[in-house]
Amino acid sequence: MSIEPVDALRRIAFLLERSRASTYRVEAYRSAAKAILPLGEDEVRRRVTDRTLRDIPGIGPSTSTVIEQAVAGQVPDKLAELETESAGPLAEGGEELRAALRGDLHSHSDWSDGGSPIEEMVATAMELGHEYLALTDHSPRLTVANGLTAERLRRQLGVVDAINTHTGDAFTLLKAIEVDILDDGTLDQEPGLLGELDVRVASVHSKLAMGSTAMTRRMLTAVRDPLTNVLGHCTGRMVMPRAGDRAGDRSGRRGGGRTRAQSTFDARAVFEACAESGTAVEINSRPERQDPPEDLMALALELGCLFALSTDAHAPGQLDFLAYGCARAEKVGVPPGLIVNTWPLEDLLEWAAPGG
Repeated sequence: MSIEPVDALRRIAFLLERSRASTYRVEAYRSAAKAILPLGEDEVRRRVTDRTLRDIPGIGPSTSTVIEQAVAGQVPDKLAELETESAGPLAEGGEELRAALRGDLHSHSDWSDGGSPIEEMVATAMELGHEYLALTDHSPRLTVANGLTAERLRRQLGVVDAINTHTGDAFTLLKAIEVDILDDGTLDQEPGLLGELDVRVASVHSKLAMGSTAMTRRMLTAVRDPLTNVLGHCTGRMVMPRAGDRAGDRSGRRGGGRTRAQSTFDARAVFEACAESGTAVEINSRPERQDPPEDLMALALELGCLFALSTDAHAPGQLDFLAYGCARAEKVGVPPGLIVNTWPLEDLLEWAAPGG
């Protein structure tokens, strides 16, 4: 079996990301793929023959070895090693639920605090068999994550349109956002602009330790807003260091290496409001979040909530984190039909439309 050099480099980066490897290791392979992509096959082969590969910025000893072995028709040693060590299942259980998922409703690109261009996220989502992906970069208040101003978000929507023109019926990139829930429960973006989007994930990112009464009031206001579709990572907890510290997303570089206790709020009241308003509770698949905890997931199920099972991916390989969320959802007994991203695109969009 042979593999093209660019494909080998991208696959290595993907496997490193899904296994939460070092940011710098991942970036080396993605940068190398980007560096040789415009050269064309003949030029890459010439460079290998002339031993001038390393003259190309972004190509180092490890990545040049991968390219040379791929050009020679071999499976690069590094790729073979990772396929053996890192390509297996990420979690036990949840396989049937994973097969039922049609897409992912929470992902980030390098427009905010993700580590890769939108196009790379889309390419990987398609390779994973997704029918759709929501691009949910952050809103303006989260400056540490390079949140999108209204102007930048409008520019991004044009990029989304261009990508969808290119992918056609094979795949849909959803116009979306992860919008901050402000202290008073309002959403951190112009309401008119939010109304133009397909999907809106609302999350608390600041003052996570505020008192239970205030946090409950804040969350109730947000989930009852007709523009809110999904309540993102509702407790805000971190049960292990961020994957971003080790997996290529820039967000992990802010305060990484820490755990964080979950916020306190009246979960029954919040989930009752979610059920009444049709707001889905996110099952966040990031291994460092595991949010909501299983007891709160079971409570949301008991109260009749919908769910969105998503990755919160900040790098292409993290789009495979769905396996973690599926295993947890299966353990709690969440039926696939209550998970909105098992639904066909038309049904999802009808549900997500304001007033839908």
